[in-house]
Amino acid sequence: MPSVVGLLEQHELAARRRVDGLREEADRIQAELAVAEQEWQEWTIARQRVGVLLSVPGDAETTAEALVLPTAAAKQKSQVPVWRDGLAWSALSVDYQRIVHTLADRVRLGQGPLTCQELAAGFGMDLVPARVEALRSKAKRLVARGWAVEPAPGRFTLAQGVSGPDDAS
Repeated sequence: MPSVVGLLEQHELAARRRVDGLREEADRIQAELAVAEQEWQEWTIARQRVGVLLSVPGDAETTAEALVLPTAAAKQKSQVPVWRDGLAWSALSVDYQRIVHTLADRVRLGQGPLTCQELAAGFGMDLVPARVEALRSKAKRLVARGWAVEPAPGRFTLAQGVSGPDDAS
């Protein structure tokens, strides 16, 4: 007859394997979502620019000025734009800026990557799973968009090339 502890260990192992599998699937889906959102954003911008070209009468200089989209558009619904050279931190919402700023401080001080639990503690948040997972989701989104990297599972640091909050590199 199997022991109660042995049965509990079997159920715990099965549950952990399920969580690990679901987490891997969620990461894969999150990466696919990031690619799909970027493609959608590119098509939306293309449609907007064509609309501007078709609706703006006048010379080429006026048309070129009309093509410049307002920078506030990048901040709608806390979307995280894909990082590119020249994109400032101000393109991120406040929550994401806070994470990137903390990661940048760690790099500046020569310290290693942070876990989401360490981030939450540094922000003075309650260390409850919901808060930590919300930070993990944001950190993963920053990784998917090129602002951060995850050198080891669950540990995050600033991506190479991303610099200070007002720098354009």
